[in-house]
Amino acid sequence: MDNEGIGSWLERRITMTPKNEALVFDGRAVTYEEMALRTRRLAHGLRALGVEKGDCVGFFGFNDPAALEVMFAAGLLGATYLPLNARLTAEEARFVLGDSRCTTVIFGDQQADVAQELAQSDTPVTTWIGLGDSWSTHTYEGVRAGQPDTRIDEQVGLDDLSVLMYSSGTTGAPKGVMLSHGNMLWNALNQLLAQDMTSKERTLSVAPLFHIGGIGGAVTPTLLNGGTVVLLRKFDAGVVLDTIEKERITTFFAVPTMIQELWHHPRFADADLSSLRAICVAGAPLPEALISPWQDRDVAITQAYGLTETAPSVTMLSSADVRTKIGSAGKRTFFTDVDVVRPDGSSAEPNEIGEIVAKGPNVMLGYLNQPEATARTIVDGWLHTGDAGYFDDEGFLFICDRYKDMYISGGENVYPAEVEAALLKLDGIREAAVIGVPHEKWGETGMAFVVAADGTTLDEETVRARLREKLAGFKIPTFIQIAEALPRTATGKIRKPDLRKLAASQPVSTS
Repeated sequence: MDNEGIGSWLERRITMTPKNEALVFDGRAVTYEEMALRTRRLAHGLRALGVEKGDCVGFFGFNDPAALEVMFAAGLLGATYLPLNARLTAEEARFVLGDSRCTTVIFGDQQADVAQELAQSDTPVTTWIGLGDSWSTHTYEGVRAGQPDTRIDEQVGLDDLSVLMYSSGTTGAPKGVMLSHGNMLWNALNQLLAQDMTSKERTLSVAPLFHIGGIGGAVTPTLLNGGTVVLLRKFDAGVVLDTIEKERITTFFAVPTMIQELWHHPRFADADLSSLRAICVAGAPLPEALISPWQDRDVAITQAYGLTETAPSVTMLSSADVRTKIGSAGKRTFFTDVDVVRPDGSSAEPNEIGEIVAKGPNVMLGYLNQPEATARTIVDGWLHTGDAGYFDDEGFLFICDRYKDMYISGGENVYPAEVEAALLKLDGIREAAVIGVPHEKWGETGMAFVVAADGTTLDEETVRARLREKLAGFKIPTFIQIAEALPRTATGKIRKPDLRKLAASQPVSTS
């Protein structure tokens, strides 16, 4: 098992499925043999530029086959793969590059200006490799050109660092999550078992590959199992529906905003979804309103729960349970233990809300350069997620919200996700986000930001009155704002810190 790093996955596939399609991008298919040989040549080229075991190699760009080739090539060399968010500013990227001590970066044309600015500033990067014709010290194909396709003999163990992925930084400076080769491998096995994936899978890759869900949610499990990954550069609802039809997609990973946009697309009702058996959705609690339209089209929504720190699998709701356990994140994945605990560390009773903790071979090595944060997060081998949830009587996990997002109104705990789910069930509301804000009488109260569906006009009092039919009075937001759009991260999550800043800047009555 010593050489079971992610770089060796393709090595095994050369002998097992050499002529099978591994990757499809822009209409061109690449077999496992072709992909593996391209990866070997790239690894030799990076080694010739001085990349050694333990070094950090970054990829700065949107979805591209090169992102996967760089990840696998780094794995073959025993180097660490660093996927940078493609939308980072120079200042944001400078922090990540400095903290990771990254020495080599491959970048896309759309990141060329930021990369050039970084190259002229104080970073540890010595080698800049451009995918296209923009400035660079080397070109991507030039690094590979003339290199042998012989095997790389570097020994890579399961405990060696494989992927260094930085958190979004929405609550402070980003933290570098250290994922080992073992973490990535065990997550892939968790996903294969939980999603009943086969070697015939045709998986659509549309989530950003700089996000753990983009890499570990479906891509690496599919490649490990010999299936085909159909890669799109970015999410576009119309293009996704076209690709599902053309490429006969069987499954893909998505965040709730993606399946919502697909559902609202004019072509959704007539799109041929006959090949699509399931969509794995994660990233936020999923309201029933977003599940039913897909079930009506015979597409199973398998809701999952995970974190970057778990690479990401923690729980999965199987397609067999999706109709009877709507809203649940399912049961623990095969190789991961999960518990819900009280503040004193004892296990909560069924239906009692507590903090979700996880333990298993997919749990991260820790946070880079942050031993204290690591010690606070991993206690006695258990990863404390910071998420609030509960198990029902049958052992199915339900996610309530982030503990930090919960607010206390008049002594009552309010979980914004519950209020958001109720808002989304109201006709005419397309998106909703709820935060807690200070209140003179109640301590805290809710502020809701809602986006109207196309062709719909909303007013605050009508929304509040309809909400009273679904929720207890203390859960009804005191303040409701009609917004044109909600701020989101590159991976589609709502940026609640931005909403809190907006709320703090506005004078509101607290009577």
